[in-house]
Amino acid sequence: MRLSETLWLSINGIYQAIIHHPFNEELAQGTLPREKFAFYMQQDALYLADFARALATMAGRAPHEEAIIQFVRFAEGVAVVERELHNTYFREFGIDTPTRQQSPSCFAYTNFLLATTACRSYEEGMAALLPCFWIYREVGHDIYRRAAPNNPYQKWIDTYAGQEFSAWVDRAIALTDTIAERASEAQRDRMRDAFIFSSRLEWMFWDSAYRLEQWLP
Repeated sequence: MRLSETLWLSINGIYQAIIHHPFNEELAQGTLPREKFAFYMQQDALYLADFARALATMAGRAPHEEAIIQFVRFAEGVAVVERELHNTYFREFGIDTPTRQQSPSCFAYTNFLLATTACRSYEEGMAALLPCFWIYREVGHDIYRRAAPNNPYQKWIDTYAGQEFSAWVDRAIALTDTIAERASEAQRDRMRDAFIFSSRLEWMFWDSAYRLEQWLP
């Protein structure tokens, strides 16, 4: 069994909690309050800026040219395609100056990715980045299948359920498996730990948006 298959099996409970979270249930129904979606999109823009930095860090650590190119392309896709998605909704919501302050959950997630890709092993860095690709594709497909007609969030749904994003995910999974082939059993265990940790932070990110999470005190 490829490592990616065991990774996905290891987060089944987390993934079920994500797709059944009220944020995603209401997003699929088109009833999610605009305030919560706007909060989510602003935090997502901040998250993706650091996600792109983490990808660039991995490009600098990659042991061969093919992997370098893959990470650079991932970073470019994040910067171009997903930024346009954010800007579309910012215009619709009349958000001229998106927030610059990360929520506690966004801060925890991005700093975990930045620290892992910079300070932990190359293998762990790849595993930590993978949930953002993979979980979003599966959530996008799940919501697409049950989305209410005339959903105000259809552009978001179409982006993550689309073929272009799915192709990125396939490449990220393939790269993870390639890296895992050369990893020791101990390294593979640490990859699994990093994958699970990021997956939990994915749930926290959606939950924080639903709660409009703020710093306390």
